[in-house]
Amino acid sequence: MLRRETFRLPRHPASVGFARYRVRQHLATWGHDRGDEITERVVLLASELAANVVRHGPILERQFELAVTARADGSCFIAVSDESSAQPVLRAVPTAEDEMGRGLHLVDQLAQTWGVRGRGRHGKTVWAVVRQPCSRAVAGMPSPRSANSTIQAPQRQRG
Repeated sequence: MLRRETFRLPRHPASVGFARYRVRQHLATWGHDRGDEITERVVLLASELAANVVRHGPILERQFELAVTARADGSCFIAVSDESSAQPVLRAVPTAEDEMGRGLHLVDQLAQTWGVRGRGRHGKTVWAVVRQPCSRAVAGMPSPRSANSTIQAPQRQRG
């Protein structure tokens, strides 16, 4: 069974905190306890991906979309869509003095896999998958990476 919630938020700094609140609320409704590892990872990913849209999204874009899906195998899929066609870039590891550049490294460390899917003239979706610490992919379940996906991030599976 899949449980999915999608909502639109204004492209404003206050939306980052509200995104965390909504994702945590939805995961709790679906049986993920506050403070468990998967909840905290998904909430942090939602925060980081929303912050990236707020900071780097198109000036004229008023809203962005966030979707969170609790999947039957216990994993969670999170996606943030915006109208920008600019692809996020995983840069070299920032130094302690760098003020920016940590966001996608954080995404890369928290998610088992993540990527970017172009939406043509409608921008892009940045997505990530977080699995339960001991869960394994269910045989026969399709990967979130489909033949239509454009992956810009280095992909790796972590157990």
